[in-house]
Amino acid sequence: MNYEKTTLANGVRVLITPIPSIPSATLTIWVKTGSRLETAKTSGLSHFLEHMVFKGSKSRPTAREIAEEIDAIGGEFNAGTSKDWTNFYIKTRAERLDKAFDVLSDAVLHPLLSSEEIEREKGVIAEEIKMYEDTPMMKIGDVFEELIFAGNPLGKDTAGDEKTVRLMQRNDFVRYRKAHYYPANILVTVAGNVKKSQVLALAGQYFGEIKNKGEKDDFSLFKSVQNRPQIKLHSKKKEQAHFILGFLGNGRNYPQRYAEALLATILGGGMSSRLFSEIRERRGLAYAVKSSTERYAETGYLATQAGVDIKRVDEAIEVTLDQHYGLVSGKYPISQKELEKAKEYIKGNMALALEDTKDVNAFFAEQELFLDSVLTPEEAFKKIDKIEIKDVLEEAKKLFKPERLNLAVIGPYKKADRFARLLK
Repeated sequence: MNYEKTTLANGVRVLITPIPSIPSATLTIWVKTGSRLETAKTSGLSHFLEHMVFKGSKSRPTAREIAEEIDAIGGEFNAGTSKDWTNFYIKTRAERLDKAFDVLSDAVLHPLLSSEEIEREKGVIAEEIKMYEDTPMMKIGDVFEELIFAGNPLGKDTAGDEKTVRLMQRNDFVRYRKAHYYPANILVTVAGNVKKSQVLALAGQYFGEIKNKGEKDDFSLFKSVQNRPQIKLHSKKKEQAHFILGFLGNGRNYPQRYAEALLATILGGGMSSRLFSEIRERRGLAYAVKSSTERYAETGYLATQAGVDIKRVDEAIEVTLDQHYGLVSGKYPISQKELEKAKEYIKGNMALALEDTKDVNAFFAEQELFLDSVLTPEEAFKKIDKIEIKDVLEEAKKLFKPERLNLAVIGPYKKADRFARLLK
């Protein structure tokens, strides 16, 4: 699978992935900004703006008009916000790509940002925040990042909090867009049954005239001062405990990121992984358990998440720690068969995801926005295949140290002492 990249005269980048074998195409507009670029006062603004883009635009003044035009071509549209990017997409039949460009560019580049709509949407976002608060499986990730990235904007919830959301006014959105929505910060990706000439003509027509220079996107780099295990307890009356146990790791461009990914897969990737077998199959402590890596520009982490019986949470945490430290000590050595299975698991999951043009856009866009170079899936597979057991063990020894250890727990617990004893 190959891509073609072009930069328009004004600095907007266009990345095209032709896939002639399918009848659809996805247009995604990426803006290299997210919640980590917000101030304390504007916490949640990136996410709020994502909502407002589809509430009315220059040529389509209402949310209904935008939705009707997309429905009229049988399209799918949505958006997303992270700590360091925001995106907006329309997926449709390839023959209607011109309409997708027309509607999406209008919505993203010319939102009305009606004060009346902003006030109405505040209630919607407040309810969204409450929904996450009442869903421990989703909330635990925010609690963990509040702990591991304490004192840095990376540690703040992408949605902000109800107080900051309620105080936002139209001028906040206007200033934010002016600062961050400028050509060099915008990436247009298209994947599907398309031709380069067609996409470039549309991109030039709808994105070639943007003139805003924006501002330099400075953000506060995270610098860890951690020197011992850390715990954050989110006390809540629930019938199930949720925890994330993780170790501070490395950023997006870390040279050994594929070895780290294999390490996470061996521990908790899939239903035959070590932690799934130990925690669910052998002990019946949890329904789901999973290990994964998360990365930002300068930092990241490798973490395991599980929802467990509130009376047996201690046992689940002990088993999780034992598997991490046991891998380093040689108590639980990695076999060649296990390594090969992990490689095929990652490659297989990646291949399945890339059957969707929306995910193809994401695969290439995140690399283009944040990495030193962009790899095709085939090139990524080759890098994965080259990794040996010693490479994985080397990463485990670097990561799995008490001074990098963090534990977040949601459950009906009042004191963190019981968990602190487990981490010693």
